[in-house]
Amino acid sequence: MHMLYDSESFTVTHMLANATELAALAAQAQAQAGDASPQTLATLARHGFEIIDKRVGREVYLDGSWAEMFQQQIAAWQVQTPSQEEVEHTLEGYAALAQNPVLVH
Repeated sequence: MHMLYDSESFTVTHMLANATELAALAAQAQAQAGDASPQTLATLARHGFEIIDKRVGREVYLDGSWAEMFQQQIAAWQVQTPSQEEVEHTLEGYAALAQNPVLVH
């Protein structure tokens, strides 16, 4: 888990798949099937982004295609550094999806 952004309004955390568990699953599948490679299983690992809207106390977890789109946004921000207002505006769009109340953080 890596904190990517923290402001008065939002927190963004990158949740990574556990590498130790992935290695164990890859070894197990390779032993059972004989043809599954660790690279094949590693592509199935899911990662995601948790966006917390501190203003309303709600969070959204992005995974799958949502996480891929958000990752592309982060890559674009690395090329051209946005202002805090631009980042907050983008996060507001994702925060509109937030349904889960933040209970413990």
